Amino acid sequence: MSIWWSLHLRREAASVPLARRFLLGTMETAGVDPDISFDLSVALSEACANAVEHGGDRTALGEPGDSGTGRPSADSGQYRVTAYLDGEKCRIEVSDSGPGFPARRALRPAAHSPRAGAEAESGRGLDLIQQLSDHVQFGNRPGRGAVVSFDKVLKWREGALLTV
Repeated sequence: MSIWWSLHLRREAASVPLARRFLLGTMETAGVDPDISFDLSVALSEACANAVEHGGDRTALGEPGDSGTGRPSADSGQYRVTAYLDGEKCRIEVSDSGPGFPARRALRPAAHSPRAGAEAESGRGLDLIQQLSDHVQFGNRPGRGAVVSFDKVLKWREGALLTV
């Protein structure tokens, strides 16, 4: 058995704990080990917080195929969380409609690297996602925003519903 769900959320701070609780409830019901559930819920919270903060400032002005109106894109007030629990792995994707990641981070697997100065302030949540997950990828959807995908191998409680 597998579980798949997707949430379309407003870019508001209150949506972050909502997404986290939804994930934790799903994992609890399925029988995922609480430590794994906690790690994934913290990573999800960081990804959602990033989408809320940065995920919708893009305007139509200057976008390929735009009308030049300078109005915010229709979905700039939302972001999406999708989670897949299937056997031995959980994959989570958070996508938004903002300007995307800077070129140094986009479309590449995440790499662990220390930072210094002002750059250390930016991206700490993304680094935390890397530390709590087994695999992370940051990407841009041209003209449509950013996506963070991360996954983790699951451990199950005895008698869990979705064991491998």
